[in-house]
Amino acid sequence: MAKMWAGRTSGETSKIADDFNSSIRFDCKMYEQDIKGSMAHALMLSKQNIITKEDAEVLVEALGQILDDLNSGALEIDMEAEDIHMFVEQVLTNRIGDVGKKLHTARSRNDQVALDLRMYLKDECDEIVELTKTLIEALCAQAQDNKATIMPGYTHLQRAQPVTFAHHMMAYAMMLLRDIDRIKDCKKRMNVSPIGCCALAGTTYDTDRYFEAKELGFDSIALNSLDGVSDRDFCVEMLSAIAVLMMHLSRFSEELILWSSWEFKFVQLSDSYTTGSSIMPQKKNPDMAELVRGKTGRVYGDLMATLTMLKGIPLAYNKDMQEDKESIFDACETVKMCLKVFAPMIETMTVLADNMKKAASEGFINATDLADYLVKKGLPFRSAYKISGSLVAYCIENKTILEDLPLEKYKEYSELFDTDVYGDIDLNTCVNKRISVGGTSVESVEMQIKYVKENI
Repeated sequence: MAKMWAGRTSGETSKIADDFNSSIRFDCKMYEQDIKGSMAHALMLSKQNIITKEDAEVLVEALGQILDDLNSGALEIDMEAEDIHMFVEQVLTNRIGDVGKKLHTARSRNDQVALDLRMYLKDECDEIVELTKTLIEALCAQAQDNKATIMPGYTHLQRAQPVTFAHHMMAYAMMLLRDIDRIKDCKKRMNVSPIGCCALAGTTYDTDRYFEAKELGFDSIALNSLDGVSDRDFCVEMLSAIAVLMMHLSRFSEELILWSSWEFKFVQLSDSYTTGSSIMPQKKNPDMAELVRGKTGRVYGDLMATLTMLKGIPLAYNKDMQEDKESIFDACETVKMCLKVFAPMIETMTVLADNMKKAASEGFINATDLADYLVKKGLPFRSAYKISGSLVAYCIENKTILEDLPLEKYKEYSELFDTDVYGDIDLNTCVNKRISVGGTSVESVEMQIKYVKENI
């Protein structure tokens, strides 16, 4: 394909240089945005009498046909083209002749690629948000079914206090709500049109950048042309938001991997989202969760690659910035793939409530409640803490649990103990008396589910 920029140079680069310079293999994703941007540009040129109305109509009709042909498969993208912008313009010119050459008036590939990328990523933001909402809905459904399912809560991966499985699920739902907020917030700053900034200094033509921005659904325009073509903050922001989302999915994956092991056996993942071993017939591997955990590092790499690429670039556009797209496209595809597999994995997961309750009964996770019992009887907390710890030590030494200690033994440690202590350290009581907002009681969790559902 002939180089559209031939003139100052012969346009004859080596095959190796062409392949190295070309971005068509990845920026071809933006063909729809590129064509729609060009249609709006043609309308603006006509509105400002820079080209005739008739020429604009020919351009818009031809661009629309190219888009239809690409969508239907009647036209294939030429992977020998330098980039998607040159491909579309070359096809356009081949089809309508010299009128096609008028389209690039008052713009550059520098502002054109910035426009296409913002348009493309706005759509990606919307899709990632919807997929995240689907996962949150799956979490809410599991929480609704397990409001009274008691499990051990952990700190330092040591059994700490009793919580409900619903409470644990809603913790991840809250994380994902923040992820949605971050992505939406990122989209706000992304929704600024750079078209009309041209190469770096604007244009001598009397353009209407606001008209073009409105046609393409942007809230505003870049107010400095140097910044407009060189800004990739929106890529960094989006990569950062996706990295945090992936981090949350990875943490969740780690717990699912632990919980589905024989050592925990808290949940059973559906056969549809696990694999077997090629040599060990008893194995059921949580490969989907492990892959999500592994792909998180890949997205972190995308973020770091983009930050590193940008850190030494002077204004305005530099070819280094071609490296932005592979990273952000990869991160978007990765997180979407992870979300698509995660939601049904949670929906089809079986909760093994009896195993959770058994684990909760064996870890002295009601020791804090035992101390609180004494505090309510008038003992200072630190004194109550010491007595409770001493009783736990006694139980460990004598291979018993707090619930099975006779009252006489309790009274050896404090005369404040009475028969009502057994009700206070019952795990169901321990959970449901945690009535503080955000706590693990059934009532509190119901409020959390309601809040999350209202916010999605």
